[in-house]
Amino acid sequence: MSTPSLNFPLRKPGASPKKFSLGEWLDRHFQYWAILPALIVLLALTIFPLLELIGMSVSTVSFAEGKVIWQFSGLDNFRTFLEDEIFLVAVFNTVVFVVCTVLIEIVLGLALALIVSQTTLMTGVARSILMIPILVPAIAIGTMWRLMYNYEFGVFNGLFALLHLPPQNWTGSSTFALPAVMIVDVWHWTAFVFLLMLAGIESLPLEPIEAARVDGASDWQLLRYVVLPLLRPTILVTLMFRTIFAFKVFDEVFLLTSGGPGNATEVISLYINRVFFNQSRMGYGALLAIVTIGITAIFVFGYNRLSKARSVAQ
Repeated sequence: MSTPSLNFPLRKPGASPKKFSLGEWLDRHFQYWAILPALIVLLALTIFPLLELIGMSVSTVSFAEGKVIWQFSGLDNFRTFLEDEIFLVAVFNTVVFVVCTVLIEIVLGLALALIVSQTTLMTGVARSILMIPILVPAIAIGTMWRLMYNYEFGVFNGLFALLHLPPQNWTGSSTFALPAVMIVDVWHWTAFVFLLMLAGIESLPLEPIEAARVDGASDWQLLRYVVLPLLRPTILVTLMFRTIFAFKVFDEVFLLTSGGPGNATEVISLYINRVFFNQSRMGYGALLAIVTIGITAIFVFGYNRLSKARSVAQ
């Protein structure tokens, strides 16, 4: 009866066990070490302020004798939040602002990108002109549009006078104030959407488009069944970016209406700024900031889920 043999790994004669080499280990993991400094800085600039914000949201922060005094307040800020009707108005105005401006900018940006991508004459000039709004500083935009909305000598009321229509108080009316701010945002950010859409269109594969042309597809059919499905990832990414930026809108509202008249144009960022700096309620302002982060995260999560669902479906 034969005994089972034990198959141990045999070491070659004269071979010594491989020694650990720090240099080789660093070379094998170079990609991780290369991004480690940036990762540390990102975490330091993100995690630490977020923890400070969370700690501030459950505290009452005050200044005395040049020092910052934190007093734990438990759920007091949360109870104030539940009774804060102005924040609900700010959330409603912000959501209306985000939905309307982002949808209009997506449609206009996509249309402009499709038109420019089909032209060869003065294409560079057209792109340069369409990029001008995103190059203008916010303070200049606010000043320019404030003059255009002026009741006495503004451009819009001047056009109304030519049409024999009564002038309107664009930024002082609760009916027109929020749409007036939306128009400024659309003018400002449509160029950003245009650039992203144009980059997506120029990166589309030519084979499906040429095949659809050979099959006799019309321009509308080509756009609906070929171009738009291929552009879906670009559209979703653009939607996500613009939603995040639109939720943080501050400049246009602050420069044009400062949240008025009344609370007609009160948005989240402006209200948090007022709570922090005008009312010096930093603990409550921190809680509002956390709630805003949560609302924005819900939108981003929804876009990611939609993007993954589309990827699986394809």
